[in-house]
This record gives sequence, structure tokens and C-alpha cells, in this order.
Amino acid sequence: MPLSPHDLEHRLLAAQAIAREAGALGRRRFRDRPNALTLNFKGPQDYVLASDAEVESLLRLRLTEAFPEDAFFGEEEGGEIAAAGRGTWIADPIDGTANFARGIPHWCVSLAYVRDGEALVGVIHDPVHGQLYAAARGRGATLDGTLIRISGLGDIAQATIEAGWSPRVPLERYVGVVERLKAAGASVRRAGSGALALAYVAAGRMEAYVELHMNPWDALAGLVLVEEAGGHVNNYLAGDGLTKGNPILACTPELAAVLGEGTGVR
Repeated sequence: MPLSPHDLEHRLLAAQAIAREAGALGRRRFRDRPNALTLNFKGPQDYVLASDAEVESLLRLRLTEAFPEDAFFGEEEGGEIAAAGRGTWIADPIDGTANFARGIPHWCVSLAYVRDGEALVGVIHDPVHGQLYAAARGRGATLDGTLIRISGLGDIAQATIEAGWSPRVPLERYVGVVERLKAAGASVRRAGSGALALAYVAAGRMEAYVELHMNPWDALAGLVLVEEAGGHVNNYLAGDGLTKGNPILACTPELAAVLGEGTGVR
């Protein structure tokens, strides 16, 4: 059966509290580095941190306590994607792990609630700066409780765009996207946390985020935020997006056509 407005609100409020608690734990571990941190890798530029698993365990525990009927899927330990009629919490305990490992204060906790193929709740917590982005379907998007909106800018020559890099896509394709965006006059950046980049688009801090392959635990919370802030997003959950990820484009509606053409993500 569909989720009631009361249950949606309950999940939104709980997700904010749980993300804050998880972010506080992550921030304590971040402050402990570098003495308490050993850099390990599971692949090129692919960090493995005990803090990721520790924060994810806290998220799993709190959400299972609060919503035992819901499933949970995390980046580190996996989990279950619920069948129709039930919801799933999808979490990235530390998005921006490389930044975290290197002591760069640009990382976040990302938490989304998905039910029947639709992302309904998105919460992104930036613990270092004490900022909490939250949205639920049909209820708008907020930053620390204040409504936020996309910038509304429509001139690509004045736009700031973040282009995320993924090792699952040939480097030449990424470089081609950046070259086309730069040739069109955009300011292109990469800060190392796709989830936080999506929150920045929702808050009007930049005009777009594009990545040729983004995992669902990184993408879903930010997509809810951008849509609820009045932005455009592509059909990220098409096909196997919920389990395997997809390309992503989130931007001001005014830039959707030109960015779709320039990036190939529509």
C-alpha cells in the first residue's frame, strides 16, 4: 500500500536525526586522523576506511530500530532491496572518502528512502560545516530547516558545473564531457563528493552536477533534494539504476537541454 503522509513525515524527521548522529560519529573519526588512520586501498584511488563501516553500522542499527519493516542497503556491507510494497533505506556513510582520508573537510553522510521504484526522502549531512540538507517528495527541500531553491541560472557561459569522475567509464568520455563544457564557457570543477555536489545544486551554489556513472547510494538523496528545490534530473532510476547505478544529470531546468546535448546524459 502507498506510504501515508504521516509515515513519510516520520521517515523524514527520523532520517535527519539519524544522519546527524552518524555525522557526529564520522566527524569524531575525522578529527582523530591522521594518527588513528591507516590508508588502505581496494583499487586505484579507491580508499578503504574502518570509519566507513563503523558509520554504516550505526545507520543500519538506528534505522532498523526505528523502521523494522524497512530494508537497508549500504555501500560498505550491502543489504536488501525491498520488493514492491516495502521501502528501502540506501546509505553512503561517508561520501567523499578520499577527502576524508586526506583530511579535506568536504564529505558527507547520504541517506535516501526508496519505495516502489521512487526516491521519496533524501537527507545529506555535512558534519564538518554543520549543515543538514533534507527533502521529502512533495514537501520541498531545506538547508537547516530553511527552504532552498536552485539558482535558476540559464546561461551556460555563466554556470558553475561539477563533473564527477567514475572509473567505471573510460577516461576519454569524461575528458570529452569536460572539454565540451569548457568550450561552451562553463566553469567546471570536481570536489570529490558527488552527493554533496547534488546538495549544492539544490541550494543554488552551482548550476549542475553530471557524472557518467554514479552509484545509487551516492545519487538518490541528492536527486530528491534537487527535484524538490525545483531542479531538473534525468531518469536516473531507469533500468537497473537502483541496483547498478546510471549516468546522472542534475541542473537548473533552463540548462537541461544544452547540458543534455553536451554530456549525452538525458
